[in-house]
Amino acid sequence: MYFDKFIGIDWSGDKNNFQKGISVAECIKGNKVPQIVKPLDHKYWTRTTLIEWLYKEIKSQRNLIGFDFAFSYPFYDRCCYFPGIKDSPINSEKLWKLIEDNNTNAKNFYGGEIWANKTYGKFFNSPKLKGSHFASRRRCTERLAKKKILSPSPTFNCVGPGAVGTGTLAGMRILNLLKNKTKIWPFDELNFSTKTVVVEIFPSYYFRLSKIKPEKKVGYTIENINKSLEFFNSKPLKKNQIIGGPDQDDADSIISSAALRFLSTDKKIWNVPNSSKKEGWIFGV
Repeated sequence: MYFDKFIGIDWSGDKNNFQKGISVAECIKGNKVPQIVKPLDHKYWTRTTLIEWLYKEIKSQRNLIGFDFAFSYPFYDRCCYFPGIKDSPINSEKLWKLIEDNNTNAKNFYGGEIWANKTYGKFFNSPKLKGSHFASRRRCTERLAKKKILSPSPTFNCVGPGAVGTGTLAGMRILNLLKNKTKIWPFDELNFSTKTVVVEIFPSYYFRLSKIKPEKKVGYTIENINKSLEFFNSKPLKKNQIIGGPDQDDADSIISSAALRFLSTDKKIWNVPNSSKKEGWIFGV
């Protein structure tokens, strides 16, 4: 696949008006270091303004865009997204539509309204309650990621430090919106005429792939980030670069952008199991 720009997005599913945890970095072909992209009119992104910005990018060039949230839920462990539910979605596209339909009154692509649904809310560990059907389930790509390096937190968990589920819910609303405007990998078939592709990323996996771990009480230092960038054939950050975000989110978006550029040239990366059509796949695993 051929792309002009590689965009890494560290995501946030919170309910606030502005998402302090969203960080966007982009790089172009070659080896120039990724640059942080700031919103035009405000200090922080919202999910809405981010999508508006992406629409403009999609129209202008060929993009590989990575979002840091799970694109689907586990299916093959129980042969179903929501076991025991008669109308449980049969594929990811119908799953995204289900999440959207249960959040139509929620602004800024927030996804937590589904927790109030009597049928589906019981599958989540949410701020409202720990559902009776909640389980720490894993997708095929997550099990393989753990076997190789590191696995994300379970996608149905929406509470505590590992609360990736809230971001996933908001993200599925985004995918439901983007599905007719871009190709979403690995669900859609790709070809050389494909202009923009959206993929699932896992920044911590890319750091570990390059043998870099966050330091205790410090996190990622410029030196460590630059070592990881070197692994992904990227020029380094300047020593005075400020790494912003509540959880050093800029580090995640920067390394994801560089990893997307580096990994996308490997044909094997794009060749993933058929199970990914229902569960999605982390790019690079």
